[in-house]
Amino acid sequence: MYGLTVRWSLADAPKGTLKALRAYVEDESHARFAGLEGLRFKTWRARKGHWFEGSYVFVSDEARASFQASFEAMAADSAGSKIIGSAPILIEACEVVAVVRGPAGFRSSANFEHGPKDD
Repeated sequence: MYGLTVRWSLADAPKGTLKALRAYVEDESHARFAGLEGLRFKTWRARKGHWFEGSYVFVSDEARASFQASFEAMAADSAGSKIIGSAPILIEACEVVAVVRGPAGFRSSANFEHGPKDD
């Protein structure tokens, strides 16, 4: 499988950035990627105060390369970059060796659980 990781640093991001990123994913980004041709799945991951990233898996290397080229051309002006205040620090293609669905299953959601005090 053909993967891509896009990561931004949150080290110097203003307070409230992760909260704003969550709202953006819930309100806009999730729906946009749900309809992206050639995408098998995407996850949005974050480590507060450290990084925010999108991890993508595509059906083919061509689909990955096409998305990567179009994203790289506008990465500094992407919604994530505008919210964070800086361009991605990493845009890297990778091989996805395997994926497993555990006994708890999988749910597609624009909003996963987080506490009310989470920033």
